[in-house]
Amino acid sequence: MKLTGIRKQKHGAIGAREIGMILFILLLSLLIQLRNAQYLTSENLNDLMVNAAIMGTLAVGMMMVIITGGIDLSIGATLALSGMSAALYVRGNAAASPVLAVLIGIGIGLLAGLINGLLVGYGEVLPLIATLGMMNVYRGLTYIIANGAWVSAHQMNDGFKALAFTRFLGINSLVWVAILTFGIGAFFLGWTRVGRMIYAVGSNPEAARVTGVNVPAIRTLVYAIMGTITGLSGVLWVSKYASAQGDTAIGYEMNVIAACVLGGVSISGGSGKVFGVILGTVLLGILKNALPLLKISPFWQDALYGLIILFAILMNTIFKRMVDKNNLQRRHI
Repeated sequence: MKLTGIRKQKHGAIGAREIGMILFILLLSLLIQLRNAQYLTSENLNDLMVNAAIMGTLAVGMMMVIITGGIDLSIGATLALSGMSAALYVRGNAAASPVLAVLIGIGIGLLAGLINGLLVGYGEVLPLIATLGMMNVYRGLTYIIANGAWVSAHQMNDGFKALAFTRFLGINSLVWVAILTFGIGAFFLGWTRVGRMIYAVGSNPEAARVTGVNVPAIRTLVYAIMGTITGLSGVLWVSKYASAQGDTAIGYEMNVIAACVLGGVSISGGSGKVFGVILGTVLLGILKNALPLLKISPFWQDALYGLIILFAILMNTIFKRMVDKNNLQRRHI
C-alpha cells in the first residue's frame, strides 16, 4: 500500500513546477532568438540536442542516486576511466570492434559504480565522502593505465568514431541513447516495485526497512546503475570528441547534478520525476548553447551557471516547504 502510494505521488500528471519550467524555456528561447537569429535554426537545435544528450543520459542515473538521499561526485572520473579503457583497446587493435569497446566501457563503469554502492550501502560511508575519495582513485587510475598519454583520433578506427555520429531516422545516436535512457528510467522508477523502493528509501529509510525493503541493496543498486550509464557515456564521449585524456570531464558531475536539481529532484532525497530532469537538461543545454552565441564572456558564463544552480536549490526548498505545509493542512481537514 505504502509503496504504491509513493508511485502515484511521484508520477502523476505534469505539475505546476514542470509547467513553469516549460514556460520559462519557451520565453528564454524567444529572447535568445530575438538577440541571435541563428539560435532556432535546425542546425543549431541539432547541435544543442547532441551536446546535451550525454548530460541528460547521466542525469537519469544521478536522479536515482539523489532520490535515495545520495550523491555521486565520481562520475566525471568514472567517465574518463571508462572512455580511456575503451580507447586503449581500440588503439591496440586496428580492427577493434566498436561493440566490444562499448562493453568494456560499460563493464568498467559498472565495476566503479558497484564499488561506490558497496561503500555507501553496506559500508555506510557518507556518499559525499565515498564518491569524493573514489573520484580521485578513478582519476588516478586513468592516468596510470594510459601512462599519462592521450589517445588521439588517428589512433581510433572509423567504426569506433562513428558511434557518436550514426543517424537513425535523421536523429543522432547520442540523442537516441538519451531518449531510450529517459524512457527506461521513467518506466523503471514509475512502474516497477524496485523503482518504488528507491523512492521509499529516499523518503524514509527506517520506514522502508520496516516494510521489508533491503535498504543497503537498493543504495548499492542505484550506484551500480549510475556507474553503468557513466561507462556507456564515457565511450560515447571519447567517440564524439575522438580523444581520450586523463582530465576528461573534470567537474562535469556538477552539470549533471544541476540538471537534476533544476528538474525538481529534491537534493534531500525521496522526490523527483524523469520529465523534470528532461526539462532541467534542456534548460542547461540551452544556456550552454546560447551564451556563446550571445558572446557572453566564459567567466560570466560560469558565474551564471552557479547563480542558476543556487536559484534552483532555493526554489526547491521553498516548493518542498509549501508541499509539506499543504499536506499537513490536508491531514488536519
